[in-house]
Amino acid sequence: MTNPFQRRPKRDGRHTPNLWPVWLVGPCALLLVALAAWGLYHGAELLLARENTGKKPVKVQDVIKTTVTVLTLVGAVLAALYAYRKQLLDEGTSHRADATQLTERYTKAAEQLGHEQAAVRLAGVYAMARLADDWPEQRQVCVDVLCAYLRMPYETDIHGPGFRHGEREVRLTIIRSIRNHLQDPTAPTTWCGRNLDFTGATFDGGDFSGVAFFRSVVNFSGATFSGGEVLFREAKFTGGEVLFRGAKFTGRVVDFSRAMFADDGVVDFSGATFTDGAIYFVDAAFYDGVVNFRGATFSGGEVHFIESVFYGGVVDFSSATFADGEVHFSDATFYGGDVHFSGAMFSGGVVNFRDATFSDGEVRFSGATFAGGEVNFHSATFSGGAIHFVVAAFAGADANFVEATFSGGRVSFSGAEFSDGGVHFRGATFSGGAVGFVQAQFSGGVVDFSSATFSDGEVSFRDAVHSGGAVGFVGSLVGAAAGIDWGPFPPVPVNQP
Repeated sequence: MTNPFQRRPKRDGRHTPNLWPVWLVGPCALLLVALAAWGLYHGAELLLARENTGKKPVKVQDVIKTTVTVLTLVGAVLAALYAYRKQLLDEGTSHRADATQLTERYTKAAEQLGHEQAAVRLAGVYAMARLADDWPEQRQVCVDVLCAYLRMPYETDIHGPGFRHGEREVRLTIIRSIRNHLQDPTAPTTWCGRNLDFTGATFDGGDFSGVAFFRSVVNFSGATFSGGEVLFREAKFTGGEVLFRGAKFTGRVVDFSRAMFADDGVVDFSGATFTDGAIYFVDAAFYDGVVNFRGATFSGGEVHFIESVFYGGVVDFSSATFADGEVHFSDATFYGGDVHFSGAMFSGGVVNFRDATFSDGEVRFSGATFAGGEVNFHSATFSGGAIHFVVAAFAGADANFVEATFSGGRVSFSGAEFSDGGVHFRGATFSGGAVGFVQAQFSGGVVDFSSATFSDGEVSFRDAVHSGGAVGFVGSLVGAAAGIDWGPFPPVPVNQP
């Protein structure tokens, strides 16, 4: 049952002031005025009588005059309150009119987006974006409509049955509009912090360069990147998530060059499929956060982290499958952070750390299987950090540390199995650090330290098992300060001071 003395509830989308019913306020106001008049009359009479003690009695006219003066003042206050109430009602009417106008604009923009002609759909894109700026309360709804348009079926083949002329320009305009609203998180019309849902969409281009993803979710899960360039150059990922889970990359480029990852931001390619094209993280900076390729499948294509800098965070290729394709960390610098290939399967392709610098952080290939392909650390510099190939299986791939420099850090092949392929340290320089093959099993393949220089540091084959394959130290220079545990292999005598 409705309580008649309860104020009317405020309805969503209504801009009506929250006032008491007039039928209740009116009698209450009259009663209060009557009580106030009665009190003022008797109060004035007592006051004037007290001030005229011993003098002539107070005239009734003086009491009335004082009462009327005070009542006039009270009336003025009540008039001001009435005017204020009227202003609130007028503002409510104005706001309701604005809301009605915004709703009409929304309906018209939505109709334009569904029009057959591309020019009209373009007008709908601009209208919906402008409406999002003018309607903060429903901004997310307007953004959702634009994202939903991109999720609609899209035929990229000009000879396909569903191809529509001008459709690509409409879609690229939506992407540009979203990008322009994600540049400055402090702008009054910013869309930073808004969720963007592109699940299952098809992209053959688009520019998100310079955007700031600030604690929001941008979802490309299940999307298809079939051509063109999708650009995230110089984007900032600060605490948000960009999801490419299960996405399909069949051509062209997705570019994160010079992007910055901080404050636990996440870019997730888990379960994605790469059959062609390239993903670039060139010159990117990883201060924190995660780039996840866990369980991804590479049958072609390339992923580039060339010249990137890792201060922290994680790049994770755990359980990924490499049948072909390339992953490049050439000239990257690791001051911290982790790169994981644990449990990955390599039957082809290349993982390249050529000329990379490791002063801290870890790269893990623990439990990985190398049936083909190559892992390349050619000319890399190790002054700290660790590289783990613990219990990895080499059945036909090469791990290349040719001409690498070890002044610190650790490289561990503990428990690894070598049945084919090779690990090459030709021409490497060991002035510190440690390389361990503890409990490794050699039944085939090659471990080659030819022409390597051991002036310090440690190399250990302790408890290793050698039943086949070759371990060579031809032309190696072994200094007196080097600590080498030869395990099952014939020792090379010290030949350097």
